[in-house]
Amino acid sequence: MLKIILPLLLFNFLALNYLLSPIPLLPPLPFSTRSLEPGDTIQIPNVTGYYTNLTRTEVINFYRANYNGLFRIRLNHPPEKSKEIIKDTIQSYYLEEFVLPFKESLYINGFEWENDVFTKPDKRIKNKLIYEGKEYKAKITIRSFPVPVSTRLIVFFLIEVLFLADVFLYYRLFFNRHVRR
Repeated sequence: MLKIILPLLLFNFLALNYLLSPIPLLPPLPFSTRSLEPGDTIQIPNVTGYYTNLTRTEVINFYRANYNGLFRIRLNHPPEKSKEIIKDTIQSYYLEEFVLPFKESLYINGFEWENDVFTKPDKRIKNKLIYEGKEYKAKITIRSFPVPVSTRLIVFFLIEVLFLADVFLYYRLFFNRHVRR
């Protein structure tokens, strides 16, 4: 019995340490201007917009370096999905997500008007990004979906209880078969 309890206690200690650790605070995107347009401030929860001349690689590398986590997962989504996740009027060239399991998802939507795949090359000039009298190559919109600590703990322990119940049931099923023979 001690062989089971000690590893379980150690696992739960490590899991609680992970689940209770804070979510990384993101600094503003460097060399960029924060957008104060409607939809980029308080109208949509956890959304921030930036106008920038940084490339996609530079933007993603910035968030990769500043959004650290033990089990961070990076996902690449089709740009059309940004209309469901951020807002239905958003323009998008790429949509990437960083996930900290059980803790938070951070979506990074980038629109580069010169690379807009939804507009013919000769008509892209109408999408030129001008904010406060200055021209930018891209608009970056980030949206986070944090999970409250109470929800993290409830979901984790519910999954753990269900997993242990399954293990116990399978053990009884197979152990009883061998004993009857």
